[in-house]
Amino acid sequence: MAHHRFIQVDVFTARPLAGNPVAVVLGADDLDAAVMQRLAAWTNLSETTFVLRPTAAGADYRLRIFTPKSEVPFAGHPTIGSAHAVLEAGLVSPDATRLVQECGAGLLPLRAERDESGRRIFVRIPEARVRRAPAGDALARALGRKPADDPLVIDVGLVWLVARLGDEAPVRGLRPDGAGIAQIGEAAGAIGVTVFAVCDGPGAGVVVRSFAPSAGVAEDPVCGSGNATVAAYLATAGLLGRVGDTYAASQGREVGRDGVVHVCVGESGRAIEIGGQAVTVIDGRVDL
Repeated sequence: MAHHRFIQVDVFTARPLAGNPVAVVLGADDLDAAVMQRLAAWTNLSETTFVLRPTAAGADYRLRIFTPKSEVPFAGHPTIGSAHAVLEAGLVSPDATRLVQECGAGLLPLRAERDESGRRIFVRIPEARVRRAPAGDALARALGRKPADDPLVIDVGLVWLVARLGDEAPVRGLRPDGAGIAQIGEAAGAIGVTVFAVCDGPGAGVVVRSFAPSAGVAEDPVCGSGNATVAAYLATAGLLGRVGDTYAASQGREVGRDGVVHVCVGESGRAIEIGGQAVTVIDGRVDL
């Protein structure tokens, strides 16, 4: 049995017990995939990550990412939270402003910036691949609301079926049918369904919710990849002008984990960054 440093980070927040938690295991090169999967099921968080030595030139570290049920090539909040843990643990210089993460989706550039509110970490996501999907009645039944437009299936390393509702209140009031969401997501080749609306009032420009019951996550509190697909949707649908190419998204309030995702969109949607703050909540060890 070996000791491994175990860090739990709340992401897309500067306050403990808000945002979205990710468990990060450092120095995990001696662990096999079966052990990683068992630990991810045990933590029962939307994702658990494992930091390993890089195998690709130019990478600062390698990351493996697991939901309670499977390994995924990329996810947003685990990437931000793991970079925060790597910086705090001194695996790279704590003052580093540029990092490169090796993961199943390839080599992803990250940047860190500081202002009076603290440090924000951003990752440039894999370029989005978008295809249209017929809305059908099944999605409307599962959501209890008819989407404003036909949904899009968007791949950013994770695949989401993305639907837009007309305004903020229906998104916040959703009580979707989990079994129906799982079936619709699987039929689309997606991990789940992300729903959003553009807000016309003050505050966050976009409100988002993400549901992935087939991955063991009934509702992801604050989802980086889900927000990345929303940005790609806005760019594809010509709606980016309503929020601008730099905006903030609100997610997690409905499950008591109120978080803020900062989004930057460039090159007509071909270059998308998602980012935010992170805070360490647990720093200890796990024996495996």
